[in-house]
Amino acid sequence: MLVHCSFYSALPKKRMTKLILFNKPFGVLPQFTDRGSETKRPTLSDYIDQAGVYPAGRLDRDSEGLMVLTDDGKLQARISDPKYKLPKSYLVQVEGEVEDKSLAMLRQGVQLKDGLTRPAEAECIADPAMWPRDPPIRVRKNVPDCWIKLTISEGRNRQVRRMTAAVGNPTLRLIRWSVGDWSVGDLLPGQWQAVE
Repeated sequence: MLVHCSFYSALPKKRMTKLILFNKPFGVLPQFTDRGSETKRPTLSDYIDQAGVYPAGRLDRDSEGLMVLTDDGKLQARISDPKYKLPKSYLVQVEGEVEDKSLAMLRQGVQLKDGLTRPAEAECIADPAMWPRDPPIRVRKNVPDCWIKLTISEGRNRQVRRMTAAVGNPTLRLIRWSVGDWSVGDLLPGQWQAVE
């Protein structure tokens, strides 16, 4: 004899967390509204049509790459709060050739105006052949440039740019490639996908 148990049907249904990975293009504000300009600047709402999701951390207007958005406040805090030390990896095109001593400084922690950064993972990489940036970076014929991969576990304001400048290699282009286990993958600029 099959007996219906009303206990399970009386339990509240567990809501599924929304999690969105977005490849933010250069020049897009990392928020859904623009409250600081007389001319309309592109925002997340120009690309993402999902209600109730919010960015877990920021990515400057002049940076590109992965943004994680969610409707779960606890998850949002866990992703963005530096105390959880969630690694964030960046592909960084810098001015000049990066010397071994500069990589060593990045790996040990760089002294900035707001204190010493945590040690980072830093390595020179081959040109990753990324999508073209619009507008293109400024190029100086007499000054070489190269790429590094930099992984940090904190999120100070414009931290990567300040770190590379502090070791003598100003950032020309900054692409956040991954946050924790999530990465841009095959997403082109302006594309997003929902993930489990």
